[in-house]
Amino acid sequence: MENNAAIQVGILTVSDSCFNKTADDKSGDNLESLFLAKSYFNSEIAVRCCISDDSENIQTILKDWCDHKGLDLILTVGGTGFTERDVTPEATRAVIEKDAPGISIAMVQGSLKITPYAMLSRSVCGIRKKTLIINLPGSKKGSQECFDLVASVVPHAIDQLKGEKMEIAKLHQNLQNSSCCHKLSKVDVSCVAKRPRHSIYPLVPVQDAQKLIIDECDSMDVIYLKFKDCLGFILAEDIFAIDNLPPFPASIKDGYAVIASDGDGKRKVLGDVTAGKKPDEYKLMSGNCIRISTGAPVPSGADAVVQVEDTELTNQTDDGKTEIEIVIHTKPKIGQDIRLIGSDIKKGELILSKQTKLGPAELGILAAVGPFNINVYKKPIIGILSTGNEIVEPGDDSLKEGVIRDSNKTTLLALFKTEDFPTYDGGIAKDNPEDIKMKLDKMFQNADVIVTTGGVSMGEKDIIKQVLLADFQAKIHFGRVFMKPGKPTTFATVNYNGKKKLIFGLPGNPVSATVTCHLFVFPALRKISGYQNVMPTLIKAKLSTDVQLDPRPEYQRAHLFWQPNSNLPLAVVTGNQISSRLPSMHKANALLTLPPCNETLKMLQQGTEVNALVIDKI
Repeated sequence: MENNAAIQVGILTVSDSCFNKTADDKSGDNLESLFLAKSYFNSEIAVRCCISDDSENIQTILKDWCDHKGLDLILTVGGTGFTERDVTPEATRAVIEKDAPGISIAMVQGSLKITPYAMLSRSVCGIRKKTLIINLPGSKKGSQECFDLVASVVPHAIDQLKGEKMEIAKLHQNLQNSSCCHKLSKVDVSCVAKRPRHSIYPLVPVQDAQKLIIDECDSMDVIYLKFKDCLGFILAEDIFAIDNLPPFPASIKDGYAVIASDGDGKRKVLGDVTAGKKPDEYKLMSGNCIRISTGAPVPSGADAVVQVEDTELTNQTDDGKTEIEIVIHTKPKIGQDIRLIGSDIKKGELILSKQTKLGPAELGILAAVGPFNINVYKKPIIGILSTGNEIVEPGDDSLKEGVIRDSNKTTLLALFKTEDFPTYDGGIAKDNPEDIKMKLDKMFQNADVIVTTGGVSMGEKDIIKQVLLADFQAKIHFGRVFMKPGKPTTFATVNYNGKKKLIFGLPGNPVSATVTCHLFVFPALRKISGYQNVMPTLIKAKLSTDVQLDPRPEYQRAHLFWQPNSNLPLAVVTGNQISSRLPSMHKANALLTLPPCNETLKMLQQGTEVNALVIDKI
């Protein structure tokens, strides 16, 4: 949108079960989290609510959100099925003034590629005043998949609804940001004979390249999320406990709550206290005890717990249902087997520090003592673009002569997924400046970090750097790195609509792309996501065989494993290390960082200790 104002979004969940609190609104929670964490486009969740499957209520809220709140986009979730209570489409149709059937068709066509049940969709999409309304299915998976299919057109649709006119001076810029921008590249590749024979970019050591990258990495925005949606995110604040843990004196064992000064001997059993039960009805007096379960609150008057193994039953009711008397065989001590209030975590105590990665244990701590809404760093969206006239999408059984399937994008998408980073597939760009410019422009619109493969070496079709410089006024921080594999690796930044974009031009050979991704891209992603430690883990390993050294520092793929009674893992190089041989990454869980050869050092012998960068589980 011309004024860059955030699109105002409303999420309306239509569900009897969610409204009556018999089920969680997982679909609504998921959509809200996606808008906050993934940012389909510049948007804000202006309002969200859950109502029952009642047509009049649905119409009332839709009219209010359109006519009075003036929202740009309303997403309804649920009520689109075939049951008697599924009335969302009918209620929507009653309030819209114009149909938008193309959006519904796009969702159905895309969903049919996933499941045949998509043909049962009854979603209605349309416009009321200046508001776009889209019906989404009720399931968490279905609602996300359907909106993913149409999200890219929503900003343009809302631009049209607002009727904003662009000035002639800004029209040219808009054309550059559209599918017509391929006509506007300033790069001339017609004079092949005049291309440089030597790179103008100096060779940069790996450590210097990493520092240049990290210095350009600014933290992502901070977002406020429910703690249960924060797995894998990095904390943007210190977290303090809002409650004690345990919040009451709790028994550590199954046994009997007693008064320690009574010592051992006989006790009358007054009753029992189990976990979750209030012990208010009991006040323990001398000579008595109360049966207690692990985790149950210790009753008033008791100052110790004796485990059941240290007792003996001496009297019970005739039916065997009630204990009357026991004998304690050991003398208890004050505080024995009791967790005191706040003994695990005290209220107000610092429980998680800023820049902590939130894993299962951290979410468990938050669940126990809060808070339940926290500030975390937003995760960057990584756009991935393959380049090359010879590259085709995988999936075609028959290959024409001169073409190869694109393995780089598949590998990188999977790599980023393992680290739980959201991605954007930029497709494949042909080796011409127009197509590269168009694809890059679309990537800048949809991603925070752009990763390209191919087009950064010295061939006549390697024009990524030229397009970045001429068409986007990029700053190239380095264009070559002193390493093997990955020498042509390029790093640049672009100011796009006021936002800094990081661009990594990785080599086209699949091994080079994977290795340089681990060395350069992942540290940058971790830095802007709020991580405290951004570099790969470095450990020592022993070579299993002799290794010849290269004139450049080399990163050889290896499989590390521990042998019995060994202090260091053994490093087995994964076969031929040529940069085009993707099988060398198979089973590789480390990159051996080998020094360059010199006149006195040509080879490292078997058993030599070397540094290894960990890239997978060992």
